[in-house]
Amino acid sequence: MRGELLCVLHAEDSQQRNAVCVQGYNEKMPSPVRTVVTFKSKQFNITEPKDYFINPGCFGDDLCMWMISQLRDMEIECDEKPGQEDFGWYFDFSKDMVKYCLVCGFRAEDDGEDGTWVAWVERSAGFLSSLFGGRDRGIEAGGPNTIHQILVASPEVSQIRWHHKKDFERGDEAGADGPG
Repeated sequence: MRGELLCVLHAEDSQQRNAVCVQGYNEKMPSPVRTVVTFKSKQFNITEPKDYFINPGCFGDDLCMWMISQLRDMEIECDEKPGQEDFGWYFDFSKDMVKYCLVCGFRAEDDGEDGTWVAWVERSAGFLSSLFGGRDRGIEAGGPNTIHQILVASPEVSQIRWHHKKDFERGDEAGADGPG
């Protein structure tokens, strides 16, 4: 239902309620562009936990710093340094007047193999918009294509595969050569 009005009740206390209304919250469907990328690289730290990591395996700070440097070389506006989550790292960047967030982390392999870097492009969204799927809507091809351009240009990066988020979450990692 396009453009319907959604009201969410928020109880500040048991006596008072406020309604937050969002017009057209579902006007944009999730992106048809592949937004999850997996790849291999020995260029980034995966063996030495740093004292500032939230968790010992929270690798990806150097990957994000490299990406930020590459984006800045392309004169793309982005954060100066990444932020940390309990599973990895993230930073915001803007492409074609759309603000994105790149989130990345490392997935170690159980069989002693090198493991895989996993990153995904989201829309940078506020709290309320995030509650209603705003991070997955309105992702233009320019954001993922820019990340793809950086990855394929590096001789240190291999086995790049792009995935639709829902497929990846279901365990389908066949993917495609590009974000599409």
